[in-house]
Amino acid sequence: MDFPHNHSTNSLSPSSSSTSSSTARQPPPSSTTTTTATDNDPMHSWWESVSKQRSRILSLSYLLPSDGTTLSSLADSDRPALSLLSSPAAYSLISSALSSPTSGSGSDPLCQWLYETFQSSDPHLRLLVHSFLPILSGTYLSRIHTSDSSSLPSLSGFEAVLLAVYSSEVKSRSGKPLLVQIPDLSQPSLYHAPRNKPADDRSRQSVGVLSPPLEPHLDVKSTKRAVIVGTALDCYYKQVFQMPAWSKLDFCAFAAAWAGQDCPCRTKLDGDDHDNHESGNGNSNGHDHFFRKDSGFSNGRRSRDGDDVGSEDDVIKDVVVEMDNLGINKEDAENLEKKGVRIPLPWELLRPVVTILGHCLFGPSNSQDVKDAASIAIRCLYARASHDLAPQAILALQSLIRLDKSARAAAKAAATVVANAPSNANTPSKAKKPEILLVSK
Repeated sequence: MDFPHNHSTNSLSPSSSSTSSSTARQPPPSSTTTTTATDNDPMHSWWESVSKQRSRILSLSYLLPSDGTTLSSLADSDRPALSLLSSPAAYSLISSALSSPTSGSGSDPLCQWLYETFQSSDPHLRLLVHSFLPILSGTYLSRIHTSDSSSLPSLSGFEAVLLAVYSSEVKSRSGKPLLVQIPDLSQPSLYHAPRNKPADDRSRQSVGVLSPPLEPHLDVKSTKRAVIVGTALDCYYKQVFQMPAWSKLDFCAFAAAWAGQDCPCRTKLDGDDHDNHESGNGNSNGHDHFFRKDSGFSNGRRSRDGDDVGSEDDVIKDVVVEMDNLGINKEDAENLEKKGVRIPLPWELLRPVVTILGHCLFGPSNSQDVKDAASIAIRCLYARASHDLAPQAILALQSLIRLDKSARAAAKAAATVVANAPSNANTPSKAKKPEILLVSK
């Protein structure tokens, strides 16, 4: 069908024709300009973020109907994701669901919610998923290493969340390794001047590889499991200063359990050799005394022939003795052990664990409970590293133990000074002003 032609257009004057053509060439109002103005509006961006967070939290309340009112009330706040992050009741509810015997499968709705929430571009929603990485990775590794291979349940839900976090880190690193600059004491710095004249040799600067380049993975294989979980814990460490205390406590509990809950000597933690160590009645020579005073562990080393010099029991008992000396309750250690089981600890997994424990131990905003839990965990891991003869772990954990002991000793000395300060009520705190006597003439 032909469209009819309008012949009247030919009778228009040139001026009117040019005006009409110029009008016809003007583009319609573009929606791009409107979208750009909307994106630059901070109020619109804030409201869009809040709406997205509320939608995700409300969907979570439908998955956990037992206490949906708590989650619904958090969704109504001005910062829904951060309100959920700082709610101990909500964290306990979600962590209980993650640690239930039926969790972690491919059809687990909570794992699907964590996976979809992490895919969001909202940083607060991603931070919320990071806070559950300790309970998720701890439960996952404990089940992997306790279940029989023939009766191993499906844990694809846990693995999907871990792979999502791992893939985001692979993308952010862009195939580059994590490097650390090793200081060279022969070169001057802000804090020292070398005794000898430094040689102007830039090639002497050494660089250590903290983590090699990451390879993308579509599934979790047994040979790559430690790398994937360790990388996820690296992502947790990047946000650890924003993590709530209960998330850090869960991590310390799993770290202590990973060191060796299933070890037979762990049942002898309540040893009664505390008095023997303090009185010096133990069968130890000067080297043993130095080793105990230096690191908190008297045994657990090996001879040059590879034989154990001390029994495994004494190493773990010394952990308890050190806890007593530092004022840490042994019942806290027993509570930490209930979180997981002994697992293999390759350096790819142990390195981020030690790094996170270092923050939990010395973070200025951490509570005393977190510091005590980390103190217990590093001593358990040190005993495990001594048994496994892992030199990297031994050096790192021994340094943390020394710093922890010195920090606690300084705090104890400061508390003693405050307690022994004179508190005589008659002692003036300030010098009295001279009295002025008015004498009348």
